Amino acid sequence: MNISEIKEKILEGGLDEALTDRLAIPSEKISSERSRYCDAADNFNSIYGDFDDVRIFSVGGRSEISGNHTDHNNGRVIAASVNLDVIAFAAKSEGGETRIKSEGFPEDIVPAGKCDSPDPSQYFTSAAIIAGMQKAFINAGYNIGGFCAYTTSNVLKGSGISSSAAFEVMVGNILNYLYNDGKVPNVEIAKMAQYAENEYFGKPCGLMDQTACAVGGFIAIDFETPSSPMIEAIDFDLNKYGYSLCIVNTGGNHADLNEDYAAVPAEMKSVAAVLGKNALRGASINDLIERAEEIREKCGDRAFLRAYHFINENERVASQVRSLKNEDLSEFFINVTGSGNSSFKYLQNVYTTKNVSEQGLSVALALTENFLKNKLAACRVHGGGFAGTIQAFVPICDTAEYKKLMDSVFGENSCHILSVRPSGASELILK
Repeated sequence: MNISEIKEKILEGGLDEALTDRLAIPSEKISSERSRYCDAADNFNSIYGDFDDVRIFSVGGRSEISGNHTDHNNGRVIAASVNLDVIAFAAKSEGGETRIKSEGFPEDIVPAGKCDSPDPSQYFTSAAIIAGMQKAFINAGYNIGGFCAYTTSNVLKGSGISSSAAFEVMVGNILNYLYNDGKVPNVEIAKMAQYAENEYFGKPCGLMDQTACAVGGFIAIDFETPSSPMIEAIDFDLNKYGYSLCIVNTGGNHADLNEDYAAVPAEMKSVAAVLGKNALRGASINDLIERAEEIREKCGDRAFLRAYHFINENERVASQVRSLKNEDLSEFFINVTGSGNSSFKYLQNVYTTKNVSEQGLSVALALTENFLKNKLAACRVHGGGFAGTIQAFVPICDTAEYKKLMDSVFGENSCHILSVRPSGASELILK
C-alpha cells in the first residue's frame, strides 16, 4: 500500500487490534496512537516520496525486572518489553543505500553491504549501528538490501528503557521483513544487535537490552555461558492481575558516572579473581565467608559486599522465574523488594558518593514504599542506578494517585505508567 492508502486504513481502525493485543496500548490511547502513526506516515512521504509498498514496524523498549548488575558476571536476569516503542515506516529502495531519518536527528545514509570492518571514526553514531547490523546479517548468511525508513520513538532516553537497543533491533527488524520474509528469529536479531553495538558502535554491552526489545513479554536470560546465553520466554500477564509497571525518572544528574558504573563489574571480578574465577557465577556465600579476610584486604569492603549482592541476587532471579511461572505474585514481590534492598545495602548503586546531597532515587523509593504500605506491591532501583529511575509495581486502581504524587515531587510526567508488551520486534499488518 502507498501512504495515502495506509493512512486511510489507520484512521478506519486498521491498526487498532494490533495496537491493543500485540503492543499493549491502552484503549484510551488508541486515538493518539493513530495520529502518531499518521504523522510518521506523512513524514516518510515528505522525505522519501510515495512508494507503492510501504511497510510498518514496531520495536518496544525494555525494563529490567530483576538481576541488578548480574549479567556482566555471567548471572541471571529477568527483563520485559514495554509498551513504549520505536515505530518505522519503510520501503525497499533501488539505490543500494540504507537511508534512515529518525525524528529529531540528521538522516543517516549507509551503503548496503559495503561496511566490511568497523570504522573507529564512526563510533557512537547511528550510522555505525546500521553498518554493523548489515554486516551481522551478511555474516549469518541472510539477505540485505537498500531501504528508506522514517522512525519516531517514545522510548524514554536516559530512563533505563533502552532506546538505543530498540533502534538497533529496529534496523534488524526491517531487514528481516523486507529482505528475509520475516524468517530471522528475533533472538538472533538481538545477538546481531549486540554485535553491532560492540564491534561497530564501539560500546561493550551485554545482551539483555537487545533481547528484551526483540523477544517481547517477560523473559529470563541466563548468562552462565556468555557466548550462548539461555533465553526463556515467561508467559505472564501483569495487567491480568491488576498491576501496572511504573517507571519514575527522578531527574538525577548522569554526568561523570562512568567510574561508578565501571567499578561495579570491576570490583565483583576482583573478588572472583581471589576465588580463582573469571566471574562470580558459581561462587557461594560460604566461599566469600571463608576468604573474607583476604577479600577485604585485597579488594576492599565494598567489593566484598557487591559480591555478596551478586550471589544472592542471582539466586533471587531464579526464585522469581519460578514465581512468575507459578503465578505467585506474593513471592515475586517479596523478591522484588529483596532485590531493591540488596541493591541499596550491598551493591550500593542507589546514589553516588561523589554527590551525596543528591539522592533522588532514595527519596523516590521512600515515597513509594510509604505509598504502597499495606498493599501487595513492590519497588526497586531500576537499571544501572546511581541516578535516573526507580521501578514500582502498582495496583492499577492506585496508579493515577501514585503518578500524581511522583509528578508533584519530581516534575510533570516524571512517572510513566507502562504495561508489559507481549509482542517483540514486529511488522504491523493493516486490516
